[in-house]
Amino acid sequence: MTAARAAVLGGLLIAVVLLAVLLLGGGSTTTYKLRFDTAGQLVDDNDVQIGGRRIGSIADIKLTPDNQAEITIEVQDEFAPLHEGTTAQIRATSLSGVANRYIQLRPGPNNAPELDGGALLDTSKTETIVDLDQLFNTLDAKTRRALQRVIQGSAEQFGDKGDKANEAAEYFNPALSTTRALVSEVNRDSQTLSRLLVDGGRAMTALAERRTELTDLVSNANNAAAGIAQERTALSEALAELPDTMRRGNSTFVNLRAALNDLDELVEESGPATKDLARFMRELRPLVQNAQPTVRNLQQAIRRAGADNDLVELTNLTPRLQQVASPALKNTSRALKSSVDVLDFARPYAPELVGWLRDFGGAAANYDANGHYARVAPVTGTFSFTDDAAGGTLTPQSPNSRLTGLDVLTNNRLKRCPGGASQRQTDGSAPFRDDNLDCDESSSPPGP
Repeated sequence: MTAARAAVLGGLLIAVVLLAVLLLGGGSTTTYKLRFDTAGQLVDDNDVQIGGRRIGSIADIKLTPDNQAEITIEVQDEFAPLHEGTTAQIRATSLSGVANRYIQLRPGPNNAPELDGGALLDTSKTETIVDLDQLFNTLDAKTRRALQRVIQGSAEQFGDKGDKANEAAEYFNPALSTTRALVSEVNRDSQTLSRLLVDGGRAMTALAERRTELTDLVSNANNAAAGIAQERTALSEALAELPDTMRRGNSTFVNLRAALNDLDELVEESGPATKDLARFMRELRPLVQNAQPTVRNLQQAIRRAGADNDLVELTNLTPRLQQVASPALKNTSRALKSSVDVLDFARPYAPELVGWLRDFGGAAANYDANGHYARVAPVTGTFSFTDDAAGGTLTPQSPNSRLTGLDVLTNNRLKRCPGGASQRQTDGSAPFRDDNLDCDESSSPPGP
């Protein structure tokens, strides 16, 4: 082997080693320990995420002497150090697997003291996942049997329907594609859509401010229709005379064509004196010629052989139209008056409507190994939250008081104000409160 070949092979070997270090070595990490009541089916190398992004992994899982799960995590240095007030929660990627869990971190504020490497977050700052079997254990025997019968009945209902389901599945992908295209088109110019919604809200506000004038307009239209109905006899007679009038007018237009031909010489002779008038008459002549078919069609529209096909018969039906339209217009007037409060109530929720349209495309973006799936999150009061200087404390609840919060949702006693689905803003912009809204301003999620 020559020296040149040896040098080339040596350089190639060094490049391979460097590439392996870059791909497999990773960056440096900082270690932290988390205490949970249960490990929630976590396994080594499960993700540690912040805001849906992987920022580390689980390095070790062990059982403490007091039968708690101690999880050791490694956090990439670009996201370390963590700060006091950081909390952790075990979550599931989807319901289609068992060991598809991960730890979701909620970092503390950046102005809080930093946590040293190896620091421990105890159970007051962590939250375990609630599995479905825990939810089913809260049901009594009668309810579980009823749920089993529902599932068995569903199996019988959809039995032998596989072929039809497969036929329907052929249209599922096109439906999702067209829906995605529709949402993308709606969301393509979000600025214009937002301006449209804002202008629409302003238009509704303007209509609400002019509700008296709008009500008077509908009432006057009702009176006008009633007045036309009262003169239906005279209107019917006028329409009956209209065909003869139009027929005579047609003869006049035909004779006018010959008269215009005779006027050509006059126009040519008067051209030097009436230059502009000559150009006008030349442009008018084609218009008059082209108007003849229009006049003939107008005659047929007024009177034509057959039933219910011309304006005369339409006029005969006008009294009946007035009888039907009069109560409808009165009801419309009352409906517009009643809708004023609805418009005033709906106006503060315009931002929620804009957010729904903007984020609707995310509903079809999640897939797992089995295709499309839906996420189900049982709502139980496993912990109570107490706000303190460290960012808040989660206290485990006794089993007989974990379902207390569900009573609020079941009996519709949760009345959040607009913007109350997220934490309170320091500038007071959310939640929105108005004297005309029946909502509970204090009902908002805890935490920063």
